[in-house]
Formats: sequence, C-alpha cells, structure tokens
Amino acid sequence: MKSILTALQDGRLIELPETDKDKALSYMASIMEAIPEVTNTKVAEGVLERERTANTGIGKGWACPHIRVEGDAELFSVIGWSPAGIDYGSPDKEKVHLLVMYYIAENQRMAYLKELSGLAKAIQKGQGIENILKATSLNDVRNELLNWVSASIDNTMPQAKARMIKLEAKHAQVAEAVEAAVFTGAGMERLVPFYMITGTGSKSLALAQDADLVHAIEVVDMAQLGDRQDFEAGNYKVFVRSRTLYKPNRAMYDCIAVKR
Repeated sequence: MKSILTALQDGRLIELPETDKDKALSYMASIMEAIPEVTNTKVAEGVLERERTANTGIGKGWACPHIRVEGDAELFSVIGWSPAGIDYGSPDKEKVHLLVMYYIAENQRMAYLKELSGLAKAIQKGQGIENILKATSLNDVRNELLNWVSASIDNTMPQAKARMIKLEAKHAQVAEAVEAAVFTGAGMERLVPFYMITGTGSKSLALAQDADLVHAIEVVDMAQLGDRQDFEAGNYKVFVRSRTLYKPNRAMYDCIAVKR
C-alpha cells in the first residue's frame, strides 16, 4: 500500500468533477503526468486504450485504471473520489465511487499486483466501500483510506507503528485545510509561517517576523490545546504542520498562520 500512502501524502487524492468515465480518467491522468518522475506524457491515452481492451472495474464501487510502461520507476498512484458515482461499465453494473489509477513501470509489476491484492483484502476486512459512499469530504475519504492502509499491515506490527502510518498523511491534511482557509471568501488572508516552542515556561515562545502574531501566540494557554492540528489565536487561524520533541518536555512546532 506504499503508493497509496505516498499519494495521500503528496496530495494526489482528488474529488472528480466529472461523472463521465473518459473525462474523469483523463483528469486523473493529468495529475499523474504532473509527477516529476513520470516521463510518459501520454498517460491518458494509455489508460483509455487499456479500458477499451478490458474494463478495469473491480465491482462493488471501485476500479483500478492503469497504464503499463517500459523501464524502471516507482509505482505511482492517483486516487479519485466521485460522490455521485461514475457509470463505469463494471461487471456488477454498479457505479464506481473510488478510482485508484496506477502507473506501472516494468520493474513494478509484482509490486502492483501485491498492492492491489492488499487493497482488495483491506476493503473486504472493513465494510467494503460503505464509508466511502457515506463520505461528505475528501478528509472522510482520506481517513478511510488510511484505515485500509493500517488494515493491510502485518498484525504482528506494534500498534504504535500503525498509528505512525496514519500520521504520515497529516501534512497533506494541514495543507488542504490551509488552502481552504485562504481561498474562502475574497481570498485576501495572509499566510505567515512561524515556529513555536513550548515547555520553557507557562506560556509558549513564538519565533516570527510578525509582532502581532507573536503577541497573539504567547498569550494562548497551550496546555489547553493538547494535540490539536489547528487553533485560534487572536486574529489568526493557526495550523500545525509538524512537531519535534526535545528533552526535557520541550517541543518545537512548525506552524503556518492565516491572518483574517
């Protein structure tokens, strides 16, 4: 499930604006072609040709369109979510709501089959794609996919490590939240990156060029925030991108603030 986790980290989970199959696949292919390591500029052509040869609908609401290419490369995927569903021509005639598109280099054919098998097993262990059908946002879909990734892990792996896998997509979630905040309304808010240090006293220490932001952060009681990914501070909405722990009981937060 490595390529799926990487796709989530890199923001390649998208809501499909089209319910037409060919248009949806072409849109996903354009995302795939934008990956720097993908050298094939005819992904859409290859994927659509593959569909004409054999439908890649798995059934039960999901499909795995793909293109096979010569040479060596990583296994890449793009994940598309269609809330309305796409008439995909799957064997069971059900609409497809989840598409996982793969770019399969010659050296990744076994890795692709292994990942596809793991994905199918993870879906079967859960409730099929029932939670995908109930999803109202990309975050809902992302969380369900992370559950599948966790379910595919060897049961002997410590639970702490499984939780870490879920956290690996945190940065992508924060980026999406920031984008939503910035482009809401007139889109005139200002982004301010900064660092925050806790554990040095009763209040946090802010490292920023914006004096107003420093004051707003340093009057917040950080003990009340716990592990939240975002919080309000005066006229700012703050998003935590990452946290690094230091001894004794200190932490440095890499943050970005949206000034209202």
